[in-house]
Amino acid sequence: MTKTITFNELRKVKDSLPTGSMEAIAQELGIDADEVRSYFGGKGADGVGFHIEPGPDGGLVMLDDTKILEVALRIAWENKV
Repeated sequence: MTKTITFNELRKVKDSLPTGSMEAIAQELGIDADEVRSYFGGKGADGVGFHIEPGPDGGLVMLDDTKILEVALRIAWENKV
């Protein structure tokens, strides 16, 4: 499933995660933690399919695979105070 969001929205998700979430996401998905960090940093990595287009709010990010985002949103939701 593909999804388009702004880069700033993607960063807000990352910023809402508790400490250790990059490792937790990686472990749950069976991938490397650096791949998760790259996903939120807008840098390509193996298995991370997204494209950035210039625009407002840091540009548009077209995610080819939303698994990392979905797990991150769940963790953020579970840890809301």
